[in-house]
Formats: sequence, C-alpha cells, structure tokens
Amino acid sequence: MSLKLYGYWRSSATYRVRIALNLKGLDYEYVPVHLVKEGGEQTHELFTRLNPAQLVPALVDDDEDFVLNQSLSIIEYLDERYPETPRLLPQHALERARVRGLSHDIAMEMQPLGNLRVLNALRDDFDADDEVVASWVRKWSKLGFEAIESRLQTQAGKFCFDFDVTMADVCLVPQVYIAKRFNLDMTPYPLIEKIVANCQALEAFEKARPENQPDCPE
Repeated sequence: MSLKLYGYWRSSATYRVRIALNLKGLDYEYVPVHLVKEGGEQTHELFTRLNPAQLVPALVDDDEDFVLNQSLSIIEYLDERYPETPRLLPQHALERARVRGLSHDIAMEMQPLGNLRVLNALRDDFDADDEVVASWVRKWSKLGFEAIESRLQTQAGKFCFDFDVTMADVCLVPQVYIAKRFNLDMTPYPLIEKIVANCQALEAFEKARPENQPDCPE
C-alpha cells in the first residue's frame, strides 16, 4: 500500500484527509498518533522526523518517496495525483478559486483557533477553565459560520457548491463536528446543517467519522 496517513481520530485536519481519501476510493494505511498520551506522540522523535511542525496529519506516499503535511495541500495533491478519481476541486479556474476560498475560511481562519495546542495554551498560560475554553471555541465558530451561512445563500445546492462534493464540504463537516463538540447551537445555520446532513449520508463521510476510527477510545 503506497499511501500512509498519520493522524489522530479527533483531529479535524486528519478528518478532512480521511474524507478525501474515501471519496476518491483510495486505499491507505492509517497510523494513529495520539496527541495527548505521553506528552503527545506528535512530539516524539519518530514523528518529528516525518513532520518537524509536530502536527497531524502527515501523508507518506511510498511510490513517490516523500512526506506531505497540511491537510489542504494533501487534498490538492491527491486530486492531481489521481485525476481519474472524483475531483474535489473544479476544473474551471473561477470555480476552483471559490472552493479554495471557502476551504481556506475554515482551515486557515476558523480551525486554528480551536487547535489543541491553542486550547492548551489558554489553559496553561491564562488559567482558562473548561468553560472558558469552550466559550472561546464557540465565539470564533459563530463568527466563521455566520459568514459561511451568508455566502452559501448564493452558491449552495445539495452541497456547498451546487450538487458536487468539493473540498469545501470536506472542510465544513469536520468544522461542524468541532463546534458541536463544544456545544455550539447550530440552529442559526440551517444551510450549513442541511449540507452537513447531505454529506454525512454518503459512505465516504460516514467511514471518516472520528467515532469510526480504530484509535477512538471505546
């Protein structure tokens, strides 16, 4: 098996890549990296050699003999490396840019503020308790989802962009997972909720759910 994915069951960035691999029907070996146990296995020497940033996911392609980090970079690589599989980025330049824009809204603006090491810094450096941390995540999630819900009014169909699953949907579903984990009321975002429900009805999304991963605690 040429593809090996290093990740963590509850990592939203890893979740994105699992969805993409499933949508494209690609076989891969999943290697769990526990982000909490023993100080975080991502900080251990073996994984640091793969990704000096000490973040998941990391994708190893044995056929090409290289390691790739950053979920969106991995997804775009898979789209170009396996063009015969379902495309997650449109061929048309403008549509491709729009999909990237929404994906970046999520992966570069929203998700980093709820990253585990950011939340740990709130606890360790500012003595934030669990409720303060949850409020932090909800605050930034609301701002992000308000903008996305508004943008979807003019472009959404069954999914974020009409009736084809794209990288934007691959990013949206894990972000909603994070928000619900921290008890954000999603009622104000009916379009987002509809799109997420449509995505989760697909086998590729269901297989990628955090609870369906081998490293999910029982």
